[in-house]
Amino acid sequence: MNSPDPLAQALALLPHGPEFRFVDRLTALEPGVRGEGEYTVRGDEPFLRGHFPGDPMMPGVLLVEAVAQLAGVVAQSDPNLAPMPGLKLTALRGVKMLGTARTGETVCLRAELKARLGNLVQAAATATVGGSIVLQAEVTLAGTI
Repeated sequence: MNSPDPLAQALALLPHGPEFRFVDRLTALEPGVRGEGEYTVRGDEPFLRGHFPGDPMMPGVLLVEAVAQLAGVVAQSDPNLAPMPGLKLTALRGVKMLGTARTGETVCLRAELKARLGNLVQAAATATVGGSIVLQAEVTLAGTI
């Protein structure tokens, strides 16, 4: 009998539907502390048709969403705290978009929680493609408690 994969279980905490999920798989997780994940730009995503025709690339705001989703998984997987319902991205600081991802490329995501106070979670996050940083950001998530 197979035991459940803890990384897959943690990823299942994302409330997003498949068409707006930008973390395909977790590659590492220290619950409640830090995590790593990946998103592969498949090429069939609807946003690529308009961003930009003939030169499709993942929008920077969706890279931000990807790291925020990963930060949410890290926060919600904390074994010492109950998951917060309605956890959402509420603030951004120090965002630097230094590149992008194109069809067939895998975005490597990292998020590390820096602070947690009540229903607020702050995380430092990065996204890399081919070893180059394409996004740096501090994200704040808030939920209901």
